[in-house]
Amino acid sequence: MGTTILVGILALVAGVALGFFIARKTMMNYLKKNPPINEQMIRMMMMQMGMTPSQKKINQMMKAMNNQFK
Repeated sequence: MGTTILVGILALVAGVALGFFIARKTMMNYLKKNPPINEQMIRMMMMQMGMTPSQKKINQMMKAMNNQFK
């Protein structure tokens, strides 16, 4: 009786840990393939703020965001 409960608890802990790491890896791969913001979004955001976006500034912002995700 006692070993059955112990095995059940160990299986539950192992399942939660394994599920967490699999979900984390899957989410990281998804974000790498589909970044949450792209150049068009940055360009529109800068224009809404009244700035004239240059390609150099957009590239700097994209590089900063990519470095943040790594």
